[in-house]
Amino acid sequence: MSGRARLALCAAAATLMVSCALLPLVAEPTWLLQLVPLVAVQTGVGAAARRVPLGRPLTVIAQALVTLVMLTLVFARQHAIIGLIPGPDAFRYLSDLLQQGSNDVSEYAIPAPLTAGIKLMLIGGVLVIGLLVDTLAVTFRSAAPAGLPLLALYSVAAGLSDGGADWLWFLVAAAGYLMLLLAEGRDRLAQWGRVFGGGPRSPGAPDGGAVAPVRTGRRIGAVALGVALLVPLALPAMSGGLLDPAGSGVGAGNGDGGTISAVNPLVSLRDSLNTDNDRQVLSLKTSANDVSDLYLRIVSLDDFDGTTWKPAQRRIVGVPNTFPTPIGLDAHVKRAAVTTTISAADWYAQDWLPMPYPPSGVKVAGRWRYEPVGMTLVGDHGQNTRGETYQVTSLDVQPTAEQLASAPEPPAALKREYTQVPSALPKVVASTARQITAGARNHYEEAVKLQDYFAVTGGFQYDTQVQVGRGPEAIANFLKKKQGFCVHFSFAMAAMARTLGIPARVAVGFAPGTPQADGTVTVNQKDAHAWPELYFEGVGWTRFEPTPTRGTTPSYTQSNTPGTSLPDQGLPSHQASTAPSTAASSSESCTPESVRQKGCETASAAAALHSGGGDAGPWWALLIGLAGLVVLTVPLSPLLWRARVRSVRLGAHARTEEGAAAHTLAAWQELTDSAWDHGVVPDESLTARGAADRIVRLGELDPAAGAAVHRVADAVEQVLYAPRPRPAAGTAEDVRRVIEGLRGAAGTGTRLRALFLPRSSVRVLWALSARWSVLRARVAAVKPRLRRPSEQQG
Repeated sequence: MSGRARLALCAAAATLMVSCALLPLVAEPTWLLQLVPLVAVQTGVGAAARRVPLGRPLTVIAQALVTLVMLTLVFARQHAIIGLIPGPDAFRYLSDLLQQGSNDVSEYAIPAPLTAGIKLMLIGGVLVIGLLVDTLAVTFRSAAPAGLPLLALYSVAAGLSDGGADWLWFLVAAAGYLMLLLAEGRDRLAQWGRVFGGGPRSPGAPDGGAVAPVRTGRRIGAVALGVALLVPLALPAMSGGLLDPAGSGVGAGNGDGGTISAVNPLVSLRDSLNTDNDRQVLSLKTSANDVSDLYLRIVSLDDFDGTTWKPAQRRIVGVPNTFPTPIGLDAHVKRAAVTTTISAADWYAQDWLPMPYPPSGVKVAGRWRYEPVGMTLVGDHGQNTRGETYQVTSLDVQPTAEQLASAPEPPAALKREYTQVPSALPKVVASTARQITAGARNHYEEAVKLQDYFAVTGGFQYDTQVQVGRGPEAIANFLKKKQGFCVHFSFAMAAMARTLGIPARVAVGFAPGTPQADGTVTVNQKDAHAWPELYFEGVGWTRFEPTPTRGTTPSYTQSNTPGTSLPDQGLPSHQASTAPSTAASSSESCTPESVRQKGCETASAAAALHSGGGDAGPWWALLIGLAGLVVLTVPLSPLLWRARVRSVRLGAHARTEEGAAAHTLAAWQELTDSAWDHGVVPDESLTARGAADRIVRLGELDPAAGAAVHRVADAVEQVLYAPRPRPAAGTAEDVRRVIEGLRGAAGTGTRLRALFLPRSSVRVLWALSARWSVLRARVAAVKPRLRRPSEQQG
């Protein structure tokens, strides 16, 4: 075998040996068995091309083409020309498969399932690395630089693995690279061999020139590996490096102490909100009466550097049997104990344990540690939530607006820590906060004004795709563009609260999930959320919700009675006087005698149209008028019917919970019918949330109209599933905003048809058909009773 052929084999072997470091990343090792023959074919084509010989560029091109054909044969055979040659369809399919693999990598925890996309990324990536190694080491006869692509491959594997057997994969990868160097540099190693292998041989001695370099190279490799493995053990430990995996440990010690580093949990929040596959993350079974307030908190972010929020470095201890009372919570604040059983999906591997706040106890298996300041649990040395089922006892704290408004000043140390803002924070943040909260009498009113500004009055739009930049100007850009998602809203409100002297931090976790028919609550990826927590002495850390269309507004921040958005019928309006009126009411001034003689004038009668007393026109004028009215009415009847139905659905309703619920469902019916009129056919199999997503997508709605659709859908889910529904105010206005958005996005023909021939007018025919069926059934039921007397007479 020639030296170049031997070098090609060593290059292929080195590539396969380094690729073994990728084995811990996936659940099945079968991809490596499929990779071996592909690498062998790639190496064989290179050896054949060099033997011809072809030029170096042609050799590389030949290997690249064969690699592409092999990938097509393995992954896109059905989309290729004659099942082998890649065409446009094959390239498109491979591109989609790579995108799928990228999404799978971001969604699955290690070890991930071996999906088709991940398999393509593994096999295709190793083949590309193998082509680079073969080109550098064999085609261009330079084995040392070939270590760079091998190092890149190993770095990816080491950076993503959990660190359990990194030393083993390092040994395998290093051995493969040394083998490649030995095959390429025998002459150079021979010169080094005089240092390690003794003096030169005598002229009469047997020729060992071919053996000495190999023996000497092995010695050099052994020394290098020994230094690489043993020297780090003698150096001080360094954690938090570039390749240090999150969750590989939270500190030193025996489990009774240590510290937790500031690992930012916001990395995947945007990906979770933007995922196309909204998978279930958690399943809950709770004793809470109202699950609409059941937020699951993962961690609190209390360190603000002007650019982002992150968890501060905190001391952690063993998990206590009973958690202490939350800081700042007085005994006179109403609370209720809640028990929640939480089951995590098998694929969901989170280092922090999602829990309702504030927890008072937890029953969980595994290696978990407790962080007392944030009252959170974090996994120790690789522990995570994958497949875990645990039980959390928590407090449902129910403060009143009066308690929050009268809260005294917090302790000086706490206020100093949680009101710090960096000097690099743009001045517009503090000035905007002062402008919004002008006229507030206390910190509670300031907090409510901030929340309402972001969620209601400020004109902000919820958008998970928006880019507001990085650095200290990010919050200022958000306040200017008024577009963002929960991270932007919570970061901005917490920062502005700190400028007002209100202790603030940001919580990350999950918004309330979706109740199911079996009594459980399902939490999905898109329920991932961030919200601000503000501190009030006597109540403690208190949740606020500035993000529009997300989560639920806390009852203690609403001006109306907690638990409902409707005004209290027992209270007078703000403009009504509580003094008794001196004028008699209509019922008192209108006596029975007056009613009997001439009747009484009422508000309704005064508003009614009065008939004129003129003479009647000719009979033919009347007939012409009626005919003209019919001619106009028949073509316009669908338009008139839709206008009437829309007016009834979006009009006034009874000021009761039942009336508000009926109004919400009628508004949703009007929204779906209006979307139907504009070409979005309703799909009765979808939930309200799924139907909202479909209307926004197919109707091509702008962000403001899309947010309005989701607000109405959230209100419908409240009515249908919440034990104590909280009807949202402004539902009719949201529906009108959606209708305007549908009209703006539709073409002229669609708008005219929606106006004069609305598709939803078919409901009139359905209603008539249903009534006709009922009438026929009643007639059929009456006929036997009508025949019975005659039958008796016969």
